[in-house]
Amino acid sequence: MDQNLMEDQISMTVDDDEILNYGSETDEEVHSKIGSHLFEVFAQIGMVSVGEGSMEHEETKRSFLLGMGLVSKDTNIVAINKIKPNFSLTRQAKVKSFQIFSEAVTEKCGGDANIKHAWYGGSRDEICGIVSHGFSSCATNAKQDFHGVGVQLFPVKLSIDGALSSVADESGVRHILLCRVIIGKPEVVKSSKQFHPSSNEFDSGVDNLLFPRKYIIWNAFINSHIFPEYVISFKSPCLKEFQRKQAGNALKPLKPPKSPWISFPTLISILSEILPPKKSSEIVKCHNEFRAKKIRRTQLVQKVRTIAGDKLLDAVIKSINNIRKKS
Repeated sequence: MDQNLMEDQISMTVDDDEILNYGSETDEEVHSKIGSHLFEVFAQIGMVSVGEGSMEHEETKRSFLLGMGLVSKDTNIVAINKIKPNFSLTRQAKVKSFQIFSEAVTEKCGGDANIKHAWYGGSRDEICGIVSHGFSSCATNAKQDFHGVGVQLFPVKLSIDGALSSVADESGVRHILLCRVIIGKPEVVKSSKQFHPSSNEFDSGVDNLLFPRKYIIWNAFINSHIFPEYVISFKSPCLKEFQRKQAGNALKPLKPPKSPWISFPTLISILSEILPPKKSSEIVKCHNEFRAKKIRRTQLVQKVRTIAGDKLLDAVIKSINNIRKKS
């Protein structure tokens, strides 16, 4: 997938932003009717609507749209529904199972089960089936590429990848699950039909240890290490066009950047592990101001350089690009 369409980049050479201007249609009455219908559909399988305007709704919406990149401008949230943990004895057992396995992996990994939030896109029927009965190895295997055999989910910052694997229903609405996932200790799985951990040391698979774009949960663990929490229903008319362009770009050789670069989300993630919390918060604040168009790109870069220091930034960016060259 072309990173340039999804994430801001910080480069040793500052370029102007590329903004895709998609026409956006909003029809609140239609969305309200669709939302009411979805409420009925999801209520039957033990879900409850998250009230629009609530903190829970806003946080979930923000997380989803943030990971949609430029496509977020043309994306409208129709409904957010939350799974009721006490809906049935079976559901309660699944909650308990997830807790037990979380504790087991925590102990195995020395105190950290490495639980992440991740996205899974599918058709409405598939999403409903997962909420009702859990993941099916038969259904998920049909969606595999070559990064191992199991359920593939996408990191919370990459909801666009989950959205691209969703399927629009008869109303043009797509659905994506936000799940809690026990990652434990992951191993890199490359171009493989691997379907289980290579040893007892590992709990899951990833396509890249430092910057994973995929989490692979082996079939043996799909209903113990994944717990769906929310279903986000959305419309994104330009998603098909975005997907078509991605497919076209995949056939073209990518031109490498003329200077070392790193995406801002990746940079922030790395710096948060190095800098004091106060400085990390300042960088996050600057990035949010940039995304809200309160400051220019050049101002953002200058502020990040001032906070982190050129020496540290240079070391981080060069380190990441050296890793890319070797992979």
